[in-house]
Amino acid sequence: MSIVATGVTKRFGEYTALDDVNIAIPGGSLTALLGPSGSGKSTLLRVIAGLETPDAGDVEIDGTDVTGVRPQDRGVGFVFQHYAAFKHMTVRDNIGFGLTVRRRAKAEIRERVAELICLVQLEGLGDRYPSQLSGGQRQRMALARALAVEPSVLLLDEPFGALDARVRTELRRWLRRLHEQVHVTTVLVTHDQEEAMEVADRIAVMDHARLQQVGTPRELYEEPSNPFVMGFVGAVNRLGDSFVRPHDLELRPSANGVTHPARVERVTHLGFEVRVELEREAGGALLAQLTRDEADELGIAEGDRVHVAPRKERVFAGGAGI
Repeated sequence: MSIVATGVTKRFGEYTALDDVNIAIPGGSLTALLGPSGSGKSTLLRVIAGLETPDAGDVEIDGTDVTGVRPQDRGVGFVFQHYAAFKHMTVRDNIGFGLTVRRRAKAEIRERVAELICLVQLEGLGDRYPSQLSGGQRQRMALARALAVEPSVLLLDEPFGALDARVRTELRRWLRRLHEQVHVTTVLVTHDQEEAMEVADRIAVMDHARLQQVGTPRELYEEPSNPFVMGFVGAVNRLGDSFVRPHDLELRPSANGVTHPARVERVTHLGFEVRVELEREAGGALLAQLTRDEADELGIAEGDRVHVAPRKERVFAGGAGI
């Protein structure tokens, strides 16, 4: 089921949350809405779900205008950051709740719930209550509940935001595998660049209520359309009007006519990767990413004087900064 939002604008009093947003989300894709707090990504998700009504513009799901359609009639499953589990119900009853209120046959509910418990890897936990589950298990239960009614679209609003880093990493991989199994059109809201790039087929970057760029993770990283996208999707250095990724910053022990002198402030070893924090003599911090072999060959240490130059750089029209 494809999703198309055309000219969507949403205001809350004098505050504009969405400003003429146009986006087309292909059916069967997993698309991330990525941006900082206040960029409009959650509001756009709620407009798609029908939880907010746009002041202007239209929303279509699978070619049908649903702008005035109630949320429960859109065929949408919604998962919030804070699970919204029924504490007095077991895992099995939580997952089957949507089918129960739709008055499905008990045998059908049992079969569907059993299928979903296996799908989200909660075997043996069906009779537990939410308080007896870990955070990751509760979130998988919430996803199973959203999938139980076989939605045409699955909307996830910062679903892993309340979890610790290790559990978030595990659930990101699990969500990717789950999507490959169920193929439901999925939209994920996140402010975490790594999460978006690891999970999504496509990323829509938002800032200040407007859509900045839509593309694959690689397209956004390698071909950003403006300084904001380049600075938000991955780390970046600024050298004059040039924007340089840390891994594209070359360190040399001596000058060669095109390099910039800098002082090594900190060297951090992260397995195969070494991060070097630098301070330019002309002023301004820089970050370089080296392989372990490159760092060993240079033999750099805190306090050393080095010379830096970009291997690859990008200059945007107008030379606008981040």
